Amino acid sequence: MSAWWWVRHGPTHQKAVCGWRDVAADLSDSAALCRLAAALPEDALVVSSDLLRARATADALQGKRQRLPDAAALREFDFGAWDGLTFDVIAARDPALSRRYWEEPGDIAPPEGESWNAAAARVSAAVAALSAAHPGRDIVAVAHIGTILTQFAAATGCTPYQALAQRIEPLSLTRLDYAAGTAGPVNHRP
Repeated sequence: MSAWWWVRHGPTHQKAVCGWRDVAADLSDSAALCRLAAALPEDALVVSSDLLRARATADALQGKRQRLPDAAALREFDFGAWDGLTFDVIAARDPALSRRYWEEPGDIAPPEGESWNAAAARVSAAVAALSAAHPGRDIVAVAHIGTILTQFAAATGCTPYQALAQRIEPLSLTRLDYAAGTAGPVNHRP
């Protein structure tokens, strides 16, 4: 069994959709970072998305934990042409598609972007590979709301639409357990 300690990166204060755009995280709340670091296993491995906001958050939490190479597969959803646009601009630009994207997540993708199913497959493959490479280890993964929600849905059996209703705040912690030989998480501990 491997325990994954999913951490959402620090706040970005973005008012627009932020997928693969590389924006910085606000890591000025040192007390919150200290509390979070103290809640993580001391002997865990640390991995993060390769985007700046996740890398910087992982750096702040790493301490004496061993760092694994950053993983592009742990990136946020690729929102394609919508990245950097506000929700109202997206809705005006692509009214039917944007509504379906959020209300029927699955195979629907933004223009030049990726669907829920594509992102979930990407993240799940990375988790499986890292779990297989480090069996039985605690892994702290600093990533993004969409990344974490794909794994939450797999752990709880909820639909992608139900998963999107979950709150995953910046600097929050979600623990999921993965059993050897399984395709996804088998347990969720908030």
